[in-house]
Amino acid sequence: MNRILVIRLGSLGDVVLATPLLRALRTAFPDARIDALVKPAYAPILQGNPALSAIFTTETFASRSRYDAVIDLQNNLSSRRYRRVGEKIFAYRKENWKKFLLVWFKINLCGDYRSVAERYALAAEPLGARLDGKGCEIFLSEAEIRFGLSHRTHASALAVCFGARHFTKRFPPERFATTLNLLLERTTLDVWLLGGGDDAPFADEILRRIEKKERVKNFSGRLSLRESASMLAAADAALSNDTGLMHVAAAFQKPIVALFGSSVKEFGFLPYKTRFEVLEVAGLKCRPCSHIGRASCPRKHFKCMMDIPEARLVEAVEEALRHASRKSEWARDAG
Repeated sequence: MNRILVIRLGSLGDVVLATPLLRALRTAFPDARIDALVKPAYAPILQGNPALSAIFTTETFASRSRYDAVIDLQNNLSSRRYRRVGEKIFAYRKENWKKFLLVWFKINLCGDYRSVAERYALAAEPLGARLDGKGCEIFLSEAEIRFGLSHRTHASALAVCFGARHFTKRFPPERFATTLNLLLERTTLDVWLLGGGDDAPFADEILRRIEKKERVKNFSGRLSLRESASMLAAADAALSNDTGLMHVAAAFQKPIVALFGSSVKEFGFLPYKTRFEVLEVAGLKCRPCSHIGRASCPRKHFKCMMDIPEARLVEAVEEALRHASRKSEWARDAG
């Protein structure tokens, strides 16, 4: 295999979760040309990745290119039009029928938990590529690392990834605000609100309810994807919905407190190879109501998010920050 193309068009979390496979392919084929194909919005997250020879987007990819192997991690109508450039095709098995049974009939045939990162690797097993047991990775320049660190003013920093594309995956802004007010009352720390432009209205709603506004910085819609990544690299811990930035935080091995509403672990999107705690309402019969999220709660009560206790959430975040502090102390002692 001298030329390999890996297709994962989107979304952000999926692209990040593909990075362990990229590393495995580079180990298996150290001299091969290994290219990635993604949507333009997600290309920056792969920038500087030493496993890759080139990063193409759907706007720059030349269909006349030829590859010995194409690994299609998207495996849908959009990606299949590109994989025709390969002599051999290896596709990710999505097993959507299992998700269908779990969502609509609550029949769980998913078996033992396996991360999507590990499921991706199954597609490349015939090539001899094997995961090394390490996590996801994102490569920042020294300037980008300094950018994130420049915003620290207190001993601890918490990144809050409060957005998500779908309503049922978003912890309500007013409950984020209550949680942050409790944290700021009990802990001296910086709080950074991270999200895209579409998330900005939710950030405004959170900030309206914050009592110590001088301790909370709103970066929603104001940073590039790589700048947001640099903020997560500089943070001590992350409080996050089930969203792409959660996986970016995991790529920097940050302790994560994850809020799962309509999401469930069976879908394979828990933070990969980092310390995390998922807060969810266990035993709620209507979960999951979708494998991607919905625009509203089908039952109109939104218990999957509303019944997560804020006091428990505060405790989880404080423990994540303590873990980060202990880890920093161990690193200093080892150094």
